[in-house]
Amino acid sequence: MSKQPVQSALAIEQPDTPTRRSKLLSLRIELDPSRKESPWWMTIVSILLALVFCGIFIAANGMNPITVYSKMITGAFGTSFGITETLVKSIPLLLCGIGVAIAYRISVWNIGAEGQFLAGAMAATAVTVYFSNMPVYLVIPAMVVFSILGGGIWGLLTAIPRTYFQVNELITSLMLNYVALLALNYFVFGPWKDPKGFNFPGTPVFTDAQSLPVLGDTRLHLGLVFAIVAVLLYAFLMKYTRWGYELRLIGANPEAAKNAGIKISRHILLVMLISGGMAGLAGMAEVSGVTHRLMYGISPGYGYTAIIVAWLAKLNPLGLVVSSFLFGGLIVGGFSVQTIGLPSSISSMIQGAILFFLIAGSMASKFRIRRNA
Repeated sequence: MSKQPVQSALAIEQPDTPTRRSKLLSLRIELDPSRKESPWWMTIVSILLALVFCGIFIAANGMNPITVYSKMITGAFGTSFGITETLVKSIPLLLCGIGVAIAYRISVWNIGAEGQFLAGAMAATAVTVYFSNMPVYLVIPAMVVFSILGGGIWGLLTAIPRTYFQVNELITSLMLNYVALLALNYFVFGPWKDPKGFNFPGTPVFTDAQSLPVLGDTRLHLGLVFAIVAVLLYAFLMKYTRWGYELRLIGANPEAAKNAGIKISRHILLVMLISGGMAGLAGMAEVSGVTHRLMYGISPGYGYTAIIVAWLAKLNPLGLVVSSFLFGGLIVGGFSVQTIGLPSSISSMIQGAILFFLIAGSMASKFRIRRNA
């Protein structure tokens, strides 16, 4: 009689292990088709995880991650010089980011902004080489037009095979990056090489008429105006025009767009022309506003970084401005940490980690844990 209460108490206190196991087995992970985009907080979490991940490698190198990150922030945003340099780096990132974002709007995965950037830089330089006697008031406009055409044509080299031969644009746009790089090397080591440059692989230095005006004693140039105008046009076209609506419809549901009579192939060609043109304009701004000549290694990877900029911004115009400014600061901050014994390539490592965690977070947010019926 005295053992019965004790046994009842033990039955209440001890969990039913088979029941708990069956509850866990009744859960499943499945794809949620209603989830098109990851929540806003996933972007913040992805960036923080990327910083933690890179911090592990920094600590393994014998450095304090907090000290390194503080040095990068101070170098990029802590002084007026740092802020202007960050803006200088933001200009090509924003222009290339706009170009990439326009293509992504219709699910055309243009990863060739780097090659289009170089094509635009070469086209702008061609004006200074072959039309050196052009009137002062025509030089900069001609360089702008030639750079947009050069980058746009390079973009069409991806769009035409995609439209008419169903060739994957990821492959063609990536391969064309290397073609553009080899073409640039040919010109700066060959016919355009400065004969007075002490064998330096670059063209002759641009004249004042061929260089973009700068702000005071800084390197901040007129390309910033180009970038601001471009992002405002992008925002207006996407939100208030029929063309922007059609692009959004194609990106969301190509079949519905086709049934509505929208010519998708024509939009792909036009979008890649504009996408490449924006990257080409970025190349012109770089050669005319920063380096003042076409030279070997002119781009530290602006076109590739623009992919992360567009992804981080979720193709939003304001997001493009913010993310390009932050990544411009990341590049400048990478140069700052050289004073404490770390290579500037740490910024590239952080960029890659951010992209990795953004993609992982985007994929993870599309799955849900549900209970079996």
